[in-house]
Amino acid sequence: MPSSPSPRAPRPSGTCVLLKHGEVFLKGRNRHLFTERLHDNLRGALRGIGGSTWIKSGQNVTVLGGEVPLDDLVERARRVIGFNSVEPALRVPSTVSDITETAVEALATARAERPGISFAVRAKRRNKNFEMTSSQFERFLGARIREALGPLPVNLSSPDVLVSVEIDHKESYVSWTRHQGPGGLPVGSSGRALVLLSGGYDSPVAAYRAMRRGLRCDFVHFTGAPYTNAASVYKAYALARELNRYQPGGRLHVIALGHAQKQLAIAGAGRLQVVAQRRLMVRAASALADRTRAEALVTGDSLGQVASQTLANMAAVDEAATLPVLRPLVGWEKQEIINEARSIGTAEISVLPDEDCCKLLAPPRVTLRAGLTDLHTVEKRLDLDDVVDSLLRDIQVMHPGDSGEEAEPGADSPDLRPDPGRPVPSVCATDQSGRRPHDPRDGR
Repeated sequence: MPSSPSPRAPRPSGTCVLLKHGEVFLKGRNRHLFTERLHDNLRGALRGIGGSTWIKSGQNVTVLGGEVPLDDLVERARRVIGFNSVEPALRVPSTVSDITETAVEALATARAERPGISFAVRAKRRNKNFEMTSSQFERFLGARIREALGPLPVNLSSPDVLVSVEIDHKESYVSWTRHQGPGGLPVGSSGRALVLLSGGYDSPVAAYRAMRRGLRCDFVHFTGAPYTNAASVYKAYALARELNRYQPGGRLHVIALGHAQKQLAIAGAGRLQVVAQRRLMVRAASALADRTRAEALVTGDSLGQVASQTLANMAAVDEAATLPVLRPLVGWEKQEIINEARSIGTAEISVLPDEDCCKLLAPPRVTLRAGLTDLHTVEKRLDLDDVVDSLLRDIQVMHPGDSGEEAEPGADSPDLRPDPGRPVPSVCATDQSGRRPHDPRDGR
């Protein structure tokens, strides 16, 4: 009499989700490290789902299941960076009869919902002792489906329904629905980064792109306080919360830059004001990164998009940083950035009005080629070390997305936390200042 399966092991029947690995499969001897990181991130994404789950590792594939609705598993898995595709599936014993019966039932259900559909079969045989090769079984299964359901049209290039069969040793997986995954490398496999997060379209998309290259991201948001209201903080909080759905929770650091901006203006920055502000931002971010163990800064700069993002001005900003400044969007067009923002869920937040600190004290015209000599002259009129220390002393730290989160304001900083009784985007939607709302398409 066969022994009963372990209570922790999945039975070879029922629903599951097939998760196809992205770039992880290209890794050599270190592949297991990337896979472990990927599974850790998946477990984090499943936290609080409301039921028990299990994860099974295969060759370049992960199988996910549990005592929770399949749609919930799919929704959580689709946000885990490192998986190329997410496919709801049925687990069946690895026999020709069980696989065939399941595939026929699946096509019958699909045809009832969409009469006249075309189909194709793809089989992958991980068990080389299976009685047919992959191509033989594809032809066999396609013929059995047509025998059972009638002359369904076959379309091998672009079928309406693609029946995918993964044949393993003890169990096989039959799927006919495929969702695109984020792909990329598992978050955290490339180190940590600190993202300069504004309220526009660009920097959230840059953060997402950095995550897809394996960087775990914390965020720093510069506000014009005390000369601007808290709308941009609420907006940055909402953006960080949305981005944290793709990674283990990153912290949001809020720095009030208003007084320092005024000091630069008094020091005679003039047309250099915006570039000087950006240099101050990366100085402060570099010092903060040292505290948070980040190894790079990430910005949403796109070459030539605005006056402050010319090649010369970018180089001037980089000179003030002590860490590499990564610009994932440097060659992107604005519409490409907006489209990506819509796909990752940040566009609806970015379009809300706020008071952007970069507009504060900005000159009518920004220099296109900021000279380092001129910038150094302005900065020498300030004690930059003291300015940066002051900025970091009053920093406020938030944990967007964490239940029961608490902000950690500096000793003298105002409590800018969003009202927990109101959704963050709703708070951002009203600009109490009466000024013209900032268009997120202009700038960061």
